[in-house]
Amino acid sequence: MQVIDALLQRRSARALTGPAPDAGALELIFASAAAAPDHGRLRPWRFIVIQDGGRERFGALLADHLRRAHPSTSEEKLQREGQKAFRAPMIVVVAAICTPGVKIPVIEQVLAAGAAAQNIMLAASALGFNSMWKTGGPAYDETVKAALGLEAKDAIVGFMYLGTDAGKPDMQARPSWKDSVRYWGDQPTGE
Repeated sequence: MQVIDALLQRRSARALTGPAPDAGALELIFASAAAAPDHGRLRPWRFIVIQDGGRERFGALLADHLRRAHPSTSEEKLQREGQKAFRAPMIVVVAAICTPGVKIPVIEQVLAAGAAAQNIMLAASALGFNSMWKTGGPAYDETVKAALGLEAKDAIVGFMYLGTDAGKPDMQARPSWKDSVRYWGDQPTGE
């Protein structure tokens, strides 16, 4: 797959099933993630792989977060929240291990981890898998971070759900990039 094709054709999955990336595919995916731009060479990204029985524990963590955030939540909604861990056969938590007080601002450390997350999605797609990037309240919760071995200062940039596309890709037309671009100063003449 040509790089430009991977960029232009990438779509988030609506539903994922097995197989998930195997050890060889994961090695390529993480090597791609570690090739992300990284100002200051801090390598702030960390990847936590959740699969098999870990998904049940992760689902309980999601449900616990919802219970703590909204104590009056019904049992039915708590169960649905826990089932989010089973959207895919594998979840990769992408985190930024933030180091305040260094030359590189924390926002740039988080952005580097975000670039690594994007590389995970592109690499998974190039290898014949698909993904969806989720966050939500649990990504910002200190208890969730601690349960995943992170500190409060760290940032979860995404829960990357990985697997094999179980449905048709979302082929909605994307908005034109032209609406997002403006020129400052002299506009190119197209020559």
